[in-house]
Amino acid sequence: MSDSIRRQWSVSGMDCAACTAKVTKAVEKLPGVSEVSVALMSEKLSLTLAPGATAPEQIETVVRRLGFGIAPASSDRGNAAAARPRPSCQGHHHDHDHSAHQPSGQESAVGAPSARNAGHGAPGHVHDDPADRSTAWYRTGKGRLVLFTGVLLALAWAFELLTNAEYGDWAFMLACVIGVAPVARRAFEALRLGQPFTIESLMTIAATGALFIGAAEEAALVVFLFAVGEVLEGVATGKARDGIRALANLVPKTALIEEDGRTRESPADQLMIGQRVLVRPGDRVPADGEIVEGVSGVDESPVTGESHPVTRGPGDTVFAGSINTEAALRVVVAKEASDNTIARIVRLVEEAEDARAPTERFIDRFSRWYMPAIVAVSALVVLVPPLGFGLDWNTWIYRGLALLLIGCPCALVISVPASIASALSSGARRGLLMKGGAVIEAAARVERIAFDKTGTLTHGRPRVTDIRPAEGVSETDLLAVAAAVESGSSHPLAQAILRAAEDAGITPLGASDARAIVGKGVEALVDGARAWVGAPRHALEAGGLSAWQGEQARTLEAEGKTVVAVFREGEPLGLVALRDEPREDAADAMRQLTAMGIAPVILTGDNPRTAQAIAGQLGMDYRAEMMPEDKLSVIREMGADGGVMMIGDGINDAPALKQASVGVAMGSGTDVALETADAAILRDRVVDVPALIRLARATMRNIRHNVAIALGLKAVFLVTSVLGITGLWLAILADTGATVLVTLNALWLLRFDPDRES
Repeated sequence: MSDSIRRQWSVSGMDCAACTAKVTKAVEKLPGVSEVSVALMSEKLSLTLAPGATAPEQIETVVRRLGFGIAPASSDRGNAAAARPRPSCQGHHHDHDHSAHQPSGQESAVGAPSARNAGHGAPGHVHDDPADRSTAWYRTGKGRLVLFTGVLLALAWAFELLTNAEYGDWAFMLACVIGVAPVARRAFEALRLGQPFTIESLMTIAATGALFIGAAEEAALVVFLFAVGEVLEGVATGKARDGIRALANLVPKTALIEEDGRTRESPADQLMIGQRVLVRPGDRVPADGEIVEGVSGVDESPVTGESHPVTRGPGDTVFAGSINTEAALRVVVAKEASDNTIARIVRLVEEAEDARAPTERFIDRFSRWYMPAIVAVSALVVLVPPLGFGLDWNTWIYRGLALLLIGCPCALVISVPASIASALSSGARRGLLMKGGAVIEAAARVERIAFDKTGTLTHGRPRVTDIRPAEGVSETDLLAVAAAVESGSSHPLAQAILRAAEDAGITPLGASDARAIVGKGVEALVDGARAWVGAPRHALEAGGLSAWQGEQARTLEAEGKTVVAVFREGEPLGLVALRDEPREDAADAMRQLTAMGIAPVILTGDNPRTAQAIAGQLGMDYRAEMMPEDKLSVIREMGADGGVMMIGDGINDAPALKQASVGVAMGSGTDVALETADAAILRDRVVDVPALIRLARATMRNIRHNVAIALGLKAVFLVTSVLGITGLWLAILADTGATVLVTLNALWLLRFDPDRES
């Protein structure tokens, strides 16, 4: 419906992808709810809600019934002070103080238990308060449940030693019932919401079944180990989230505003565009802005990953979160807190969770039938041996229950998103942005890379090297016309001509009606007559280039220079030659790519001789004199033979960037670089291209390892459980242990250095 609105909540207590699946399935069944998205790492629930169908309070009630904490995201509440919502810490099968998520003076939604009264009788997890992130594990809700179930188990063992085995069984039974009660309530709520196959339901069945066959001691131990595993799982998932959370914390909380010669302290998230702030040496810049006074070294590594401070002065742009290292700077705020570079990076990393990798989508489909299949196999293990072969019921019920505990696919389902989230966070800290798992998977398969030349392989700041006026034309007249035609253009070549005219003290002539001719040049009305600045071949066709000037142009191009012809209607005015030097690290980047088995090629609209000169320096192939549609065709042709990546400036060559398997924009935090392409390199370093591919390949290796760990452990314990080699307590360790292992393995990516050649 056209009047549907997009709503967002912060959801706490999600430790694995199974949690997000439960929330998604429960919420998407509500009337008027569509496009449900639940992000594990950023702990966000987003959905489209049709008016008059389901109240937001009903959605919150459903989520709380599942045992998770929920609160409207700051954008929905309009609370500026909560620009970055603080979702509760992670947890499984624990209670949660919902009041931490309620606006002051509000009660919990109808049907949700009051958090202050929530104990083990509450239908859900024990979730931790946000403040628990900075407290010891034993003071968190999850930690308290582990201690509680551990004490119950210890008391039961002590009671058995002091009395006898019969009384001890009753003590273990009591410990098991008390410990499994919140899990059973959670399972019941999930069942009411149409989700019978959850880890809670399997745990409840297994513990209850173990009690009925007289394995009370082991049932109590399983409940305790389950709680311990959930604490470890929550800690590991929290570590994975810390990388993303740390990005948001780079921006200082306060800023020094200068007004009427005085400074006053203000919250950084309340800064307004146009305000002037003082950034002292050692301070972090509080907002994206422009320096108006002062020259200092600025450490931009928190934003772009650039390791060395760069000198910035009046007129230069600085990013929120970067560090002023030397002298005081005065900066005019250019962007609000919600739109600064750090905020956009955080949003992109969070939103990237929605762009799921094909591998992740396959595993999601696989997990949908995996758990029901395990339940069916477990039922067969329980029934077939006793009924078909007259074997002992208790033995085979026990083995069937062990199979149930292995049936939860948490480790398998989280194996991909945990790796993806770690890779996104690791890359973002180094100025390498990839918009989701699908981009990472595509980048890992890249076999060929096409580079735009100007501003990508070169600095993008060409300078005029030669001015060759036609006979009877002065250099001053030539530059005056050229500068007039280019006066409205932001193209690097145009800017170079304008700088040359300014340095020579030449005032451009009056120009109007300027327009770009794609692939040919620029034309404008200069002093009432049409004039052009364009490629020599276009000038030759238009009669704006004489034969001897054509020879001059070829000679200059052979020296690796870009040549433009300046002419009026049928009147050649002369040639201007410019050179844009390759970046210092470009040759090393091409060497690294070649060593990785990737073939690099330049796609440029420049002339063949200039392209050949640059390509020869860098040791790569080239295609010259390419119109945008030509680049598109070449990318399509290259893509037919395997994955292809296109590297450009994010403004030009948009069709080619979109056509490539992965389009990568280079640029220091520009809007275009962050918004347009599949990936972005924030540092103007060509060696970051092989670094980005190394990170993508390392991520896919990590995913394969995780899938192997998850499936391998399941397979081993499925066999050993059926054969009676392992029992219930080892089965639960196989489940939660595998989840912890794959999450910890994914965290390795946070320490991976993509700059290091392997």
